[in-house]
Amino acid sequence: MEIIPAIDIIDGKCVRLTQGDYAQKTIYNEHPLEVAKQFEDSGLKRLHLVDLDGAKAGAVKNWKVLEQIAAKTAMVIDFGGGIKREQDLSIVFDSGAALATIGSMAVKDEAGFVQWLNKYGADRFLLGADVKDEKIAVSGWLETTDVWIYDFIEKYLGYGVKQLFCTDVSKDGKLEGPSLELYKNILGKFPGLHFIASGGVSKMDDLLQLAEIGCSGVIVGKAIYENRITLKELRTFA
Repeated sequence: MEIIPAIDIIDGKCVRLTQGDYAQKTIYNEHPLEVAKQFEDSGLKRLHLVDLDGAKAGAVKNWKVLEQIAAKTAMVIDFGGGIKREQDLSIVFDSGAALATIGSMAVKDEAGFVQWLNKYGADRFLLGADVKDEKIAVSGWLETTDVWIYDFIEKYLGYGVKQLFCTDVSKDGKLEGPSLELYKNILGKFPGLHFIASGGVSKMDDLLQLAEIGCSGVIVGKAIYENRITLKELRTFA
């Protein structure tokens, strides 16, 4: 199972929100490149980079941070937040992202997203599914839809999507442990899926449990920044 550290960006700084609430923001480092280099030095190969300004604005904002990290590390970066138009997608790929993370658009503009999948290849995209009570949440979790997570996954597997990460909105940023039951259900229904867990990870034991149920990867954020999981422990795990 691959450990994928997360860097969330507001105003070019490394922050974390609790349950997606912009009012509950903690700044951890003013220089995201420093953080990315620490991750790389610990042997981590991938990075989940989230443009929170972009997510709010509906257009990519912090692409300069992406460009800097891509130029000065060898990490495989997936970048998300505000990718709604093709010009934003081009900016993300041109700035060095290996994968574009798509969430809300996959729910709200299926035809547009499928066009991108066909044009750029499904392997250039990481599908994000934010979930509340097994239903998809969009627009920075401000809106819950009636789209069932299992229908959502099945549809996009049919379009060739290979990788998906799922965040249980009720768990994110609260350090209360991941949604093991939800993830077991997803993996039971879609055993061939490259499934990445996200949200709630608070200790090494959580990582061991996620590996045990068959997750291909896990996104870890706040637990690292709050020193619940050290980079030394992650190096050992990796």
